[in-house]
Amino acid sequence: MRAYPDGRCTSGHRHRAGKSRAGLLIGAAVLLAECLSNTTIAQAQSALPPVTVEAPAQRLRPARASDQSSRRTQAAVRQRIRNTAPAAPTLSERAAAEAAAQQAAKLGYRAMPSATTLRSGASPLDTAQAVNVVPEQVLKDQLPRNIDDALANVSGITQTNTLAGTQDAVIRRGFGDNRDGSIMRNGMPLVQGRSLNPAVESVEVLKGPASLLYGIMDPGGIVNTISKRPELYQHGSVTLLGSTYANNRSGADGLLDVTGPIGDQGLAYRFIGYGVSEDYWRNFGRHREMLVAPSLAWYGQDTTVQLNYEHREFITPFDRGTAFINGVPLAIPKTRRLDEPYNNMWGTSDLIQASVEHRINQDWKLFAGYSYNTETFSANQLRITGVNVKTGVETRSNDGTQGSLSNSSYGTSYISGGFWLGNMRNEVLFGGDGQYRTIYRDNLIRQAAPSFNVYNPVYGMIGPGTTVSNSDSAQTDKLGQWSLFFQDTLHLTERFALVGGVRYMDYDQLAGRGKPFKANTDVSADAILPLGGAIFKLTDQLSLYASYTQSLKPNSTIAPLSNGGGAVLGSNIAPEEGTQYETGLKFDLDKRLSGTVAVYDIEKQNVLVSQLNTATGLNAYTAAGKARSRGLEIDVTGRLSDNWSMIGSYGYTDARVTEDPTYAGKQLQNVAMNTASLYLVYDFGTALPGQLRLGGGARYVGDRPGDALNTFVLPSYVVADIFATYETKHQALPVIYQLNVKNLFGTVYYTSAVNNLNVAFGDARRISLSATVKF
Repeated sequence: MRAYPDGRCTSGHRHRAGKSRAGLLIGAAVLLAECLSNTTIAQAQSALPPVTVEAPAQRLRPARASDQSSRRTQAAVRQRIRNTAPAAPTLSERAAAEAAAQQAAKLGYRAMPSATTLRSGASPLDTAQAVNVVPEQVLKDQLPRNIDDALANVSGITQTNTLAGTQDAVIRRGFGDNRDGSIMRNGMPLVQGRSLNPAVESVEVLKGPASLLYGIMDPGGIVNTISKRPELYQHGSVTLLGSTYANNRSGADGLLDVTGPIGDQGLAYRFIGYGVSEDYWRNFGRHREMLVAPSLAWYGQDTTVQLNYEHREFITPFDRGTAFINGVPLAIPKTRRLDEPYNNMWGTSDLIQASVEHRINQDWKLFAGYSYNTETFSANQLRITGVNVKTGVETRSNDGTQGSLSNSSYGTSYISGGFWLGNMRNEVLFGGDGQYRTIYRDNLIRQAAPSFNVYNPVYGMIGPGTTVSNSDSAQTDKLGQWSLFFQDTLHLTERFALVGGVRYMDYDQLAGRGKPFKANTDVSADAILPLGGAIFKLTDQLSLYASYTQSLKPNSTIAPLSNGGGAVLGSNIAPEEGTQYETGLKFDLDKRLSGTVAVYDIEKQNVLVSQLNTATGLNAYTAAGKARSRGLEIDVTGRLSDNWSMIGSYGYTDARVTEDPTYAGKQLQNVAMNTASLYLVYDFGTALPGQLRLGGGARYVGDRPGDALNTFVLPSYVVADIFATYETKHQALPVIYQLNVKNLFGTVYYTSAVNNLNVAFGDARRISLSATVKF
């Protein structure tokens, strides 16, 4: 039997088997016996070879020469044996058996990284960088609302400017922003504002500089969302969910997920349809969204082809939160918004991805992938420009965006495999990629608005702004990059390996704004980025590692620099450059409990920071010289016992500016020095008529500076969540009931700040109840 590195007996199939049949059970028994004897959880990529099931031998009575009738009877018996021998398991039966075999591991929070994150199927124990996984079952249990929520399970991550709650924006190891190119789908970049949806199976974070594998990037790392894939056995589910906040704010979701084979030659389909309509938890606003996600896959003997598409339509509140005056939040109810009911963003996004993976021989495989992602939106963006805390008078600007368009075209191809050099094994990765990305904002609305009293609000006195500011419009950011990369893991002994790699990158960036257009960034350059590391495996379940990595990101700005006097950032301006030293320990104990303990030191130079200009009410950007982030991270996930599962983390992040006349010694904005999370689940197994699972946990985020000058601080918070699921049967169909309570104690907390007039709230308590019927 052929075995591959991530634990699957067939490529990409990791879902629970549906309703059993007699033939399915025969195939499952054969497949499970072979899997247990010939594979480990850490091996797999492609479909199994055919399995032959032999009929048991039967003893026949000896024939007499004179007994022709007896010989004819014996021949008839042998023919019946041949005709009634069990058939070999079909592809569908194999896939169902594999899903059944892996279900217990899923329920136990088994973390199985995707090969797309590290561009190979290498075990995390054989790599010199930290990769943290939020498994599929964790997402099912916790029901995170966005990527920030899901990544609360990972160490050293906090939220930054979400553009009024409409964009993914996560800081990793002290660095990151929205639209920074760090969010991926299946290892290929996204530009859509929100990346987490029901078509996503799991989320992975590659920590530290990832430029060797991903090109232009901040040094904090990348976030890779993994798609659900078509399965080779027929099954599906329908889920209906109702939710409520306080004050009669409620909503409903609906999800259809169905997959199965097309014919019997390895072709499979999947269709995911999702819709939500729910009230926003504050005093007005409503979130509506629709997702359609069909996908196809073909699983051949040595080749796998994947094709997936997502279309999303949405309207969501554009909420800039509250204000901190003199270091404290406004003394008003948390539900009271400071804008108008028309403050919304609406738009569409489309994503199409295609990939081919071909196993050339036992040692080498080839991967090629292409991704095109686009999003269009418009938004009404009334915002605060000042507040008199004594009188409550708030000044506002009636802003907006019309005709926003973002797109990214990306392709990559690489070959991976191994060969022997003397007595030393080389694991090699070689390939290239190219990307062309555009972010464009057509018309920017800037219009004066009458004052508003935050203590005695009267809404509906004004409508959306209509005055286009030509000097702020046509905001453009175009980035192109083309690269070659190479990495080699040289196994000097069975326990010790060295890692080395290099990327050659050529890039161009043009950014600016205005009608007529004026460039504020015009860069064309190339760079060479190295990687080095060492791995020492203490045992098959425990390894030590150390690495040196670099990152690069061109300095760019759409707006004129505050001290630039209209100067253009060009190739003479050094890009942001990050350098990291990291060491740590990885473990995978009995294929049940896995994790990483990492210590790192990152230095980033030529950093731009922003600060509110009180005279204009806008943020101004200046260069901060150097910034440094040092920290400790602990991440653990898996099964503690047959009944207890857990996912937990702790992160210590000391991130601050080290060289700059104004900002030296200041902590980096929105970066918490301490973060922690722990989520526990107890599975009652077969002790009850159905299967009951109870779980809960909490996450902690410490104090964070709310701006670059550290003039105010966002207070620390602890938020607790709980859930319960009960699986039973109704008319022979499995049914799962699930209750979730997010923010159990109704904690008021602040997740991030752009400045003191734009501070984001965390969600209020939310209770949801869902029913899922599987078929």
